Amino acid sequence: IDAEGILPATRLAMMRALAQLTPAADGLLIDGRIRLARVNLPQQAIVRGDSHSLSIAAASILAKVSRDREMVALDPFYPLYNFAQHKGYGTEAHRAAIAKYGATAVHRHTFAPIRPPFV
Repeated sequence: IDAEGILPATRLAMMRALAQLTPAADGLLIDGRIRLARVNLPQQAIVRGDSHSLSIAAASILAKVSRDREMVALDPFYPLYNFAQHKGYGTEAHRAAIAKYGATAVHRHTFAPIRPPFV
């Protein structure tokens, strides 16, 4: 995300996920306005898709649980930040840890709350 930007990184992640699907997808439901170029499948971009599609809502929950687990796994490597507690979300405790100790290698340095002076 820091190197490419949020939108290109999102598209890349979507393309990688699509390439790994077995069986292959026969269409795409996409949460938001993003559409994938060079994909020869029907696509439906749905703003606030998790409120309108059970499939998108389920995918959103799976993604959140996966990300939360990644943050818990990072906790022992960055014990001062308590990732297991706040899962990387912008809680008061997380912002206080960044203010006190600075941003780590796993923080998104281009994210507005992390940009200098914390980098």
